[in-house]
Amino acid sequence: MNLQSDDFALFGLPRRFAQERSAIDARWKELQREAHPDKFAAQGAAAQRVAMQWSVRINEAYQRLKDPMRRAAYLCELHGAPIQAEDNTAMPAAFLMQQMEWRESLDDAQTAAELDGLDDGVQQAQSQALALCGQLIDQQCDYAAAAKQVRALMFIARFADDIERRRDQLGQ
Repeated sequence: MNLQSDDFALFGLPRRFAQERSAIDARWKELQREAHPDKFAAQGAAAQRVAMQWSVRINEAYQRLKDPMRRAAYLCELHGAPIQAEDNTAMPAAFLMQQMEWRESLDDAQTAAELDGLDDGVQQAQSQALALCGQLIDQQCDYAAAAKQVRALMFIARFADDIERRRDQLGQ
């Protein structure tokens, strides 16, 4: 294993968006067993520190690979299309209109059913955006367009969190 390997190489996975979550989980468990610091106790403190570094590196890679949005962002960055979410918030007008409609609906929501309906729409939009990301990355190799989709997914994920906060406020 090489600490400098990208996450896909570390996990022995192809560099693509489409991944089986069960394969990622299984490989994570294998790697954690191999690098667990307790296995290196007899070799001294230095060996345990190296094992701890490996364990941290494996966990970081796992967090990126298991989450489709983070995996897409990582692939974009590996291929020279950084997400730049802090610097680049430009979105298509239709997407911004959808966001405004969702915000208004969230502000007006008073019942669990209204929140559930809004959440269903958001989850559907998220699924569609993820599918488009997969197509842009795996079939078209258009990482710049995929980076735009990842930025949209980030907006959608934040809004989904806002729905949950509203649900908590309403006590539902």
